[in-house]
Amino acid sequence: MKLIACTTALVLTAALGVTAAALPSTAAPATTASIRTEAAVSLPVPSGRLPVGLDRFELVDRSRTDPWVPASGSRRLMVSVWYPALPTPGEPAPYLTEAEAKGLVDFRQLPLDPKAIAGVRGVAKTGTPIRPALHRYPLVVLSPGFTLPVATLTSLAQDLASKGYVVAGIDHAYESSGTEFPDGTVKSCVACEVGEAEQVPPIRAADVSFVLDHLVGPKPGWRGSRWIDARRIGMAGHSIGGNSAADAMVADPRIDAGVNLDGTFFTPLPSTGVRKPFLLVGAPGTHTPGDEVDRSWDDSWNLLTGYRRWFVLPETGHLSFTDFAPLAKRFGLPADPEAPLDGDRTDEVTRALVTGFLDHHLRGLPSAPILDGADPRYPEAVRQTP
Repeated sequence: MKLIACTTALVLTAALGVTAAALPSTAAPATTASIRTEAAVSLPVPSGRLPVGLDRFELVDRSRTDPWVPASGSRRLMVSVWYPALPTPGEPAPYLTEAEAKGLVDFRQLPLDPKAIAGVRGVAKTGTPIRPALHRYPLVVLSPGFTLPVATLTSLAQDLASKGYVVAGIDHAYESSGTEFPDGTVKSCVACEVGEAEQVPPIRAADVSFVLDHLVGPKPGWRGSRWIDARRIGMAGHSIGGNSAADAMVADPRIDAGVNLDGTFFTPLPSTGVRKPFLLVGAPGTHTPGDEVDRSWDDSWNLLTGYRRWFVLPETGHLSFTDFAPLAKRFGLPADPEAPLDGDRTDEVTRALVTGFLDHHLRGLPSAPILDGADPRYPEAVRQTP
């Protein structure tokens, strides 16, 4: 499937095979003046007890030429690592740089001032000391939806970190509305214009392996690497990032569990199947068993030969599994009539599903009731049995 030119706010719809109703109503006739733009906009508070730190740095894979823009040279990535931290004073880290925020606002035609997006705050602080622990922390890799910065998974990332995970989010160059590098260059979505959807997951799988080498390889380069348990690694992704989680699991045996948040399997699972635990969480209308819009989950289900779960959250859409859900509410953006579930509630249920799954398979904790669709606290988590 061709990744169409990035010219409208609905590019993600066409590129990723979801209906227009799955996207927030960002094209509604609201003016910037009518939308909340003050800086005091915060993401949902993490549910864990630990403070969260954030390191953000560039990695250059000199063994590969960038697949989207070969003339640019080696493959460059920006990596954000959220981690359990010692409590320290100071302000939380910015959500995006102003250049990245402008790229997101322009690309999605949001009726917001880019400074308002850049001014969003989570709880993570940069440069804080890593919290020592008796046991090393499991690692979770995050890969965002196509055209989206990994910052749109910040709520999930900092929630996991607050519960004792190290979380590495990857901004894949030339695949988003804009990634700013330390030298000030901003790489926009060239892949939208020149790529095929089937190309993306294998490229991201290679990105993930390179990042894992940096974090837990023979010569790790991150300052907190000694606190990571290389025997306990999971990966989660939204949209095509979820497809990429499966590809990365197949390509790299270090990854022990995978999560796909509403992502089409553009690259099919291998005929030998995926024997490791895998979680599917999706929206109705596209990822309910038997849906005709996207048959890839039905086609892949029997190839998930290990522990597997499939959940649908009613009244959600494609971007409900990202920070768009709670932030749209906070900024006063028009609600999507096809995805009316409260943004904070969507975020809460998604985090509970992902954390319960990872706790069970990376930490060996008892299976949480939500994983069987039997937790009365989360009636929205509807387990599917194709």
